Amino acid sequence: MSQNTRTNHDPSRLTVKGREVRLRTIAMGVIAVLAIWFIAVNTTSVTITLWVSDVTMPLWVVLTVTILVGMLIGAFLARRRAARKSARS
Repeated sequence: MSQNTRTNHDPSRLTVKGREVRLRTIAMGVIAVLAIWFIAVNTTSVTITLWVSDVTMPLWVVLTVTILVGMLIGAFLARRRAARKSARS
């Protein structure tokens, strides 16, 4: 049987204006800004087919709902993964 050995190390960090900031935090900030910009420039109305009916709404609403649903799914999966990881320990 082999054991999974991992070395404990601190996540990558940068110093910004005298404060240490994780690279993951900076990356998430950049992604959030790009997502908001993308939503802001897509303002035309679109027609979406939802199984039975067609719905016409502004594209920014569709994009916002899509991002929020994606964030909820991501949070759910991260929480589930953390629970499974703590159960193994």
